[in-house]
Amino acid sequence: MRYSIHDRVAPEGPLSAHIVAFANSIAAQGYCTQSLKYHVRLATGFSRWLGRNGIDLHNVCPAHCEQYLRYRARHARPATGDRAALRHLIAFLDRERLISAQRMPARRLSPIESCTLAYIEYLHEARALSKATIVYYVPFIREFLEHCFDDGRVRLSRLRAGDVVSFVQCQAPRLHLKRAKLMTTALRSFLRYARFRGDMALDLAAAVPVVANWSMQSIPRGIPPEQIQQLLVSIDRRTAVGRRDYAIILLLARLGLRSGEVAFLELEDIDWNTGVLSVRGKSGQRNGLPLPADVGKAIAAYLRYGRPQSTSRRVFLRAKAPITGFRSSCGVGSIVRHSLQRAGINAPTTGAHQFRHALASQMLRHGASLSEIGELLGHHHPQTTKIYTKIDIEALRTLAVPWPGGVQ
Repeated sequence: MRYSIHDRVAPEGPLSAHIVAFANSIAAQGYCTQSLKYHVRLATGFSRWLGRNGIDLHNVCPAHCEQYLRYRARHARPATGDRAALRHLIAFLDRERLISAQRMPARRLSPIESCTLAYIEYLHEARALSKATIVYYVPFIREFLEHCFDDGRVRLSRLRAGDVVSFVQCQAPRLHLKRAKLMTTALRSFLRYARFRGDMALDLAAAVPVVANWSMQSIPRGIPPEQIQQLLVSIDRRTAVGRRDYAIILLLARLGLRSGEVAFLELEDIDWNTGVLSVRGKSGQRNGLPLPADVGKAIAAYLRYGRPQSTSRRVFLRAKAPITGFRSSCGVGSIVRHSLQRAGINAPTTGAHQFRHALASQMLRHGASLSEIGELLGHHHPQTTKIYTKIDIEALRTLAVPWPGGVQ
């Protein structure tokens, strides 16, 4: 959909020549007609206000948006989307180089934000950690800094073992065991980084308490095959969203991909000629997997009849504007959760990882070796795959014959 003025009153002010281009950029992101008209109406009013105040296009900046919203509030009831719509407009003007870069002030970071940002840069540049790992670590570090420096001033040299212990003791009881262990891992990483930088003399990484855990304490909970089939049948593939969700869940079930691997899959990752899917794992390494016929057919159906027009190279796109790829793996997890709810399926969990566990369990029962399972799932350490051996142990217990004569 492209926007045109037709017989409408021509807009006034310094933005008048760019209103149509702005509207087309909004339409290209998949916003509905009503939202498009709303963006145009606000941009037109803002342009008129700029003209009346003698503000040239080159000098427009975000501060003018706040001034206009205060002016507009005196004449019309403010809407919750006003500020966001003007942010889209400023972003468009900046992208088209219509306003001065010097007029776009960078938001001043707080000390905690600056410290966190430097740590992120270290993880990415020096440690070469994957984006997913960094995303997992950072929230814990931000919470740790807020816990220790509630006044906002970050002074790492003043940290003591008691600060580290009190944070872990406060947070660990609220978290699932795996999350608690991830928190302590992230905390040790940050404290080693701080010492490496020379911000602290003490080795506080050694002071991080160990979260109690028994090796392979629980059996992986995989969704049963009959529930997978019930879930796939329940999806309405006559709709664009249904075609997308069906292809995503089929990928999870047939190839055991992680939710992030599905979310960040790109069009170039599918070799239709050889039937190979290239997947970027947690460590950033590529893993070529054979593309099953039914999975390829489902993806092709979505690409041809369900995927919105977009410049994004991601295979799977959001269904609502802005039409882009998923921001994180949470988008895939949300699709799984809502699909299970709509189908009325009481699965072991509501997450995407249960399909991965189900595939590994099924392969093991059909005679696959642990190395074969680990290769398919992209495991880099045999110990990671070893947890699935517990499934066979539990199965053997059901076949155990009672000792004659009872317990001696």
